Amino acid sequence: MASEEFAETMRARGARRRLEGLGPWEALRMRTVLVDPPRAGLDEFTVQLLKVEFDRIVYISCNPETLHANLRALAATHRIARFAAFDQFPYTHHLEAGVYLVRRT
Repeated sequence: MASEEFAETMRARGARRRLEGLGPWEALRMRTVLVDPPRAGLDEFTVQLLKVEFDRIVYISCNPETLHANLRALAATHRIARFAAFDQFPYTHHLEAGVYLVRRT
């Protein structure tokens, strides 16, 4: 699901067809989220949602530049607990990264 669609649904606590059957939003208690944005990175609305709603974020990235920008935006509320780089496309300039962020206490 596109992050924008998920963020809008989460903020409005509304129902979307693709989220049908999840039950009442109040009962979900989602504290961890996995994001795998496109090369453009996360939109500002989604970044703000992550800062407020989630204690743990698993962020998979295919673009170090947008990853850096998103991590700077999340730095006020979350810290990097783990970071890994993956060379899934040898002999190219592409690099995948995985970051595990936890809410600052």
